[in-house]
Amino acid sequence: MKDSILWGCIADDFTGASDAASFFVKGGLKTVLFNGLPSPASVGNCQAVVIALKTRTQETPFAVQDSLSAARWLKGQGAKQLYIKYCSTFDSTPKGNIGPVLDALLEEYNLPCTILCPALPVNGRQVIQGRLYVNGVPLDQSPMSQHPLTPMWDSRISVLMEAQSKYPSVHVGRGLYALPIGRTADKIQRFYAEHPRFYIIPDYEEEGDAAAIADRFGHLPLLSGGSGLVSELARRMSHGRKGASLPERKSHKDGATEYEPGANRENGRNRDDQPKAPGSGLLLAGSCSDMTRRQIAWARSHHIPSLKIIPQRLLDGSQTQEELWHFIRSHQGQDVLIYSSDSPENVQSVQESGKERVAQLLEQTMAWLAGQAVASGYTRIIVAGGETSGAVTKALGFDSYLIGESVAPGVPVMVPQNRPDIRLVLKSGNFGQEDFFLKALSLTSQ
Repeated sequence: MKDSILWGCIADDFTGASDAASFFVKGGLKTVLFNGLPSPASVGNCQAVVIALKTRTQETPFAVQDSLSAARWLKGQGAKQLYIKYCSTFDSTPKGNIGPVLDALLEEYNLPCTILCPALPVNGRQVIQGRLYVNGVPLDQSPMSQHPLTPMWDSRISVLMEAQSKYPSVHVGRGLYALPIGRTADKIQRFYAEHPRFYIIPDYEEEGDAAAIADRFGHLPLLSGGSGLVSELARRMSHGRKGASLPERKSHKDGATEYEPGANRENGRNRDDQPKAPGSGLLLAGSCSDMTRRQIAWARSHHIPSLKIIPQRLLDGSQTQEELWHFIRSHQGQDVLIYSSDSPENVQSVQESGKERVAQLLEQTMAWLAGQAVASGYTRIIVAGGETSGAVTKALGFDSYLIGESVAPGVPVMVPQNRPDIRLVLKSGNFGQEDFFLKALSLTSQ
C-alpha cells in the first residue's frame, strides 16, 4: 500500500535501524525493518519502513551507492519523506560516510538543505551550541574518543562534517525556539542566499526541543540524525503545524508534508500474529562500552551462567567455537551469557594482533553461536554491540522484522516476519541501564 508509507528511513547499521524503528513505533506508526535492500518485498500496511545498511564503516563509494539505492527504492514504494539515521554519537572518522552520503542525497533530489540532528537527550546525547555532548561531557572527551573503529576527535558537529562534506553548515541556537518560527526562517534564508546547498545544525538539549525542531524543519523532504527526533516526527499532525519557510526546490514541493500518526495502533506496536517465545535465551555481548561492561557484571551477579571469549586464545586455537557452544549446551534450559567485552586498555593490547583480524574473528564467532542456538531451539537472542549485531543478523538470515515493545529507549524487541516464534533484541553498546539483560530476558519470555 504505497499511499500508507509516511516515512522511509535508511540507517547506517542494524542496531541504528532497530533504534529508529522503535521510535517510529513510539510515535504511533506501524513499522517494518528490512535487513538490507528489499528485493522484492511487501511493506503491507506499514506507515514507516526502515532499511538497515552497513554504511557506517563501509568504503565510501559503496556506502553512497547503497544509500542511493535504498532511497530510490523507498521513494519508489511511495515514501513521502526520507530520514537518514546515524549514531547519536556520530561515530564517523574524518574519512567517514555521513557527509558523502548526505551530499549525494541532496544532489540526487536537488535539495538545498537538510538538518544534522544526532541528539538523543533521553540517553544523554545533547547538542548545545552546536557541540555534541555525551552525559554532559564533550564528545571528544567522552569514552567515544577511544572507540576501536570510529574514535571521535571533535565535539563540534560543523567540524565533524567539514572533514567529510562539500557543503557548509549553519547553526540554529536554542534561543530561536522561543521566538516566532519566521525568525529561524529568516536566518536560514540569509545563509541560503550565499550557500545554495548546506546543512542546518539545530541545538537539541532537552526532549521538549524536539517539537521546536520539528515545527521548523519537520516538513523537509530529507532529514538526518539520531533517533531523538523520530518519535516527534511520527506524531506530527497534518494540519496546524507548519514549518518555517525554508528554501525549497520547485520540483520537490510534494515532499513538504506532515502526517498524522496511527492513533489506534497501540502506539504503533505490531502485535498481530506474534506468539511469545518460551525457549531459552542466549546473551551475546561484543561491545566494549562502559555500559555494556556494567550490564555484564550485573547479569553475572544475578547468577546467569557466563563465559568470556579471550581473543588471544581464539587466535591461537586454545579456545574454540565448539568449546563455547559446549558451554552453552551444558546449561540447556537456562539463559546463558557469552561475552568478549573488555576494558579499553585490554582491547588496545589485543588489537596489536591486528584490529580487523580480531574484530572479524569475534564477529564470526558470535554469529556462529547465534546460528547454532536458533537451530537448536533457542528462541530469544539478545545482542550488545553494533558490529556484533550486524554479524548475528547476517548469520541468522532474517530479512524483515516487525517491531514490538522496547526494553530501553531505542532498543525494541524484534520479530522476524517468517519466524514469529523468535525474539531478537539488538542494542548499541551504551544503550540501556545496568539491568538491561535481565529486562530483555523478562520482556521476551512473558
